Amino acid sequence: MTARLTRRPGGAARLRALLASGQTIVAPGAFDPLAARLVEEAGFPAVYMTGFGTSAALLGRPDVGLLTMTEMTGNAARISACVDIPVIADADTGYGNPLNVIRTVGAFEAAGVAGIHIEDQVAPKKCGHMDGKLVIPADEMAAKIRAATEARTSPDFVIIARTDARAVEGFERSVERARQYLAAGADALFVEALTSEDEVARVARAFPDVPLLFNWAEGGKTPPVTLSRLRELGYRIVIFPISTLLAATAAMRRVLQEIAQAGTPAAALGDLPSFGEFVDFIGLPEVRVAEQRYAAGEPADAGA
Repeated sequence: MTARLTRRPGGAARLRALLASGQTIVAPGAFDPLAARLVEEAGFPAVYMTGFGTSAALLGRPDVGLLTMTEMTGNAARISACVDIPVIADADTGYGNPLNVIRTVGAFEAAGVAGIHIEDQVAPKKCGHMDGKLVIPADEMAAKIRAATEARTSPDFVIIARTDARAVEGFERSVERARQYLAAGADALFVEALTSEDEVARVARAFPDVPLLFNWAEGGKTPPVTLSRLRELGYRIVIFPISTLLAATAAMRRVLQEIAQAGTPAAALGDLPSFGEFVDFIGLPEVRVAEQRYAAGEPADAGA
């Protein structure tokens, strides 16, 4: 049997099936392929490619619209290639007008992701939990959503409409915008940066039969809400965008401080995976199988 070194196709269909199942999809954030593999190893049904984390990992900079569509889809493709669970990706503003959105959808589909969310911020955008955001006219965003849904080549590819209007125009207007984006063809809604659990519940009551995404933004403007409460309210996707990023930062700081103070990481090694454990986790056994299968002189049907 040939070693699997690339993704299993059909992520969009599997994400659709998860949405149809009625369960709440918990999708921790991944900023790179290694983080995505850890999410998969932990048993989660999907993984979220965080734009905040991608900006931090690729540029070492905050999420303020510095990354291009090509950089974002490149990271999405690398993440999708190394996991079998569906990937939901941050597609920022769609990187321009409806024509740009058409290209964006094609690029993310080609990257192998199962779905994307597009937001109604003015470019360059900001992290949804930062101050100073601006939003485009709702009609303009609705046109982007229509373009996105018509551009996808697979009907299973999930288009999530995000509105950042809560911080700019208030709660009621953010709900009105979400309704307009739903009418434009969005498969799911993402009302960003709600400021109370009451608002979280009011959004759920406003859209009782619509898949809703809740952003459990670590340290953001939305207060922590338990997963059981979100399930009770009917939220269908819950993302934890930067838990892995913050945890990785804390762990790297600790080991670097140990090296700086002691001269080596020896004292910290007991808390870390061993070299052998780590290379096995990232797929060395699969590589060995492939090497043996395709070694020079091996019969064509060997291992079949």
